[in-house]
Amino acid sequence: MAGPSLLEILFFFLPVSIAFLIGLLLGWVWKPRWATLDSTSDNNNNNNVDDKLTPLPPSDDLSKKDRASCLSIENEVCSNVFLTSSSQEKKEEEPLPVTDEDLEHLCRLVERSDGGPSWKHMMDRSTPNMTYQAWQRDREVGPPQYCSRTVYEDATPELLRDFFWDDEFRLEWDDMLLHASTIEECPTTGTMVVHWVRKFPFFCSNREYIIGRRIWESGRSYFCVTKSVPCSSIPRRDKPRRVDLYYSSWSIKPAASKKGNGELTACEVVLFHHEDMGIPWEIAKFGIRQGMWGAVGKIERGLRAYQKYKATGPPLSRSAFMAQINSKANPEYLKSAECAAASERSEETELEMMGFGSGGGDEKNMKKGESSLNIPKLVVFGGAIALACSLDRGLLTKAVIFGVARRFANIGRRL
Repeated sequence: MAGPSLLEILFFFLPVSIAFLIGLLLGWVWKPRWATLDSTSDNNNNNNVDDKLTPLPPSDDLSKKDRASCLSIENEVCSNVFLTSSSQEKKEEEPLPVTDEDLEHLCRLVERSDGGPSWKHMMDRSTPNMTYQAWQRDREVGPPQYCSRTVYEDATPELLRDFFWDDEFRLEWDDMLLHASTIEECPTTGTMVVHWVRKFPFFCSNREYIIGRRIWESGRSYFCVTKSVPCSSIPRRDKPRRVDLYYSSWSIKPAASKKGNGELTACEVVLFHHEDMGIPWEIAKFGIRQGMWGAVGKIERGLRAYQKYKATGPPLSRSAFMAQINSKANPEYLKSAECAAASERSEETELEMMGFGSGGGDEKNMKKGESSLNIPKLVVFGGAIALACSLDRGLLTKAVIFGVARRFANIGRRL
């Protein structure tokens, strides 16, 4: 796959950048006076709090001293990063944050038998070392959901399992991850609770995640569940803003290489992801659609770097070691779920042949929609983003935000 040339990128981003800046300016101009007053009063009332909460620096120049200051917050409230024997006995009596019910839910998603709405095709692209497909759907309640299927050439399931779990190495290749640490872990099941801080664009505050995660294995197939979980040991702060709804889980299994030699030298990863980032969902969908392929490429480059790193035989990081402690998945349950899903897919195929397809768009339709974007529409999005993200505490409802956006659109028609 030949990527877009620099000229094409500049041709696209120059008008986008201009329109976006105009939208931000209009967003500030049209921002309600009561919102400014509320923000000012909040700042006056919380001066003592803000003095104690120093924003994290950008990840590109995050020094050792800065990282140490991030970790000091964890050390004050989390004394059980590695559980002692006495605390292990206490934890065994408490329910695990990720259970077999989460495995069953992931299996239903993988087999397309969860009973949710149909998936709409978004993208189908490939490189010599990777094939990628993506789908999206909207439920009646909750944020947009995404599904992707990626096949990596010359990779093993064990390599992918360790790669996605290795937070220490992720800090090397994922420039959106500012901080990662372990809060709790179970040496029996491999269940972990981790703390992440991710960098968001300059007009939004960074986001904080408390994630429970666990891996099940069945032969050389792995089912990895990560989701948001409550955590009383880390108090909420104004910045970074905590994400309470987060789900990102995937299955990993060997796959036939597209080289056509019939050997299982490739690896398939099927991912399901959704989260409520505190940004209006339509704006989030627009941003994800624009940045999806770039993010996929970054993950693939990180994987190949990890592959070379592992080839040198380094000692395992703690999180990579935990990735190798897996619960056993019941193969009989997985087989029955697969049979049920196959029956459901057969019924869907019959309906599509009768003309009752889901009507999902493909990548060509998506590109056609992207090309039809004009400057006024981008101004609308810029203004809406300015309102949504400058008032980051949810003071404005989506109806108000897009009501102002419609006013921007009327201005755009007159320009």
